Amino acid sequence: MSNQLLQQFQQLKDNFNDHLLTNNTAAMANYFSDEWFILEPSFGIISKESFLKAIQSGKLSHASMKKEVVQVKAHDTIAIVISKGRNVGVYNDIPFDTEVWVTNTYKQDGLNWVCIMTQESPVSC
Repeated sequence: MSNQLLQQFQQLKDNFNDHLLTNNTAAMANYFSDEWFILEPSFGIISKESFLKAIQSGKLSHASMKKEVVQVKAHDTIAIVISKGRNVGVYNDIPFDTEVWVTNTYKQDGLNWVCIMTQESPVSC
């Protein structure tokens, strides 16, 4: 794994998290492919549309989102990025504070990397 690739994905993650904290769903949407989904341990598979609508409606908000990229495996135009971090926020008026492992699968689209799938797992598992 090249240090340059690790830094590139860390910057991408940091930029995305900045948009998430400000509920900037228009900017967040640019990081995802149209078919993107998240596999979340408490709620299962959530589409891009459902995820962004939850944020737009205020149903889901984040007070903090910190992730450290710990591994990147690139295979031509596909990259698997593993990070560890903490999510703090509110969903349906219920606070959450979770430490998670996150696996993102990206495809290269020209010069940019676009996330096609995200899977979160609690650190305790």
